[in-house]
Amino acid sequence: MRSRESGVGSQNLKSICMKEFKFIIRNQKDNFAKLNAEDQSDFLKKCEVYINRLKAEEKLIAAQPLLREGKIISRKNGDWAQSDYDEKSNEVIVGYYNIHANDLNEAIAIAKQNPEFEYGSTATIEVRPIKTKELSTNFIYPK
Repeated sequence: MRSRESGVGSQNLKSICMKEFKFIIRNQKDNFAKLNAEDQSDFLKKCEVYINRLKAEEKLIAAQPLLREGKIISRKNGDWAQSDYDEKSNEVIVGYYNIHANDLNEAIAIAKQNPEFEYGSTATIEVRPIKTKELSTNFIYPK
């Protein structure tokens, strides 16, 4: 669907018509390491298929895994605190997807197809709408 009169391309039209959602993927910090080499390879291939399908459907904005290292910083009463990102829990955020979908129900349906669910029972995906614009100031957040 392309508007010739306005010069709006399909990607611009898609971002105008569809909402953005973030999938925040959590799993046990050692879940991938528990898989045998063949299952690790199969999992990664299925992730590539999933990502390529979302790209072909023009639903994927970004997707990246996160390394299992890092720090959590906080500030209270002017004092900074720093801790390992995973010291309080066995569950960690292992990656994210930023997608286009018509609504929350479609975003949930897309998330349910994620290969994380095929390789263990510990994965969860938090599906969250993304605020792309401040209504009161019309500020548009950068991509």
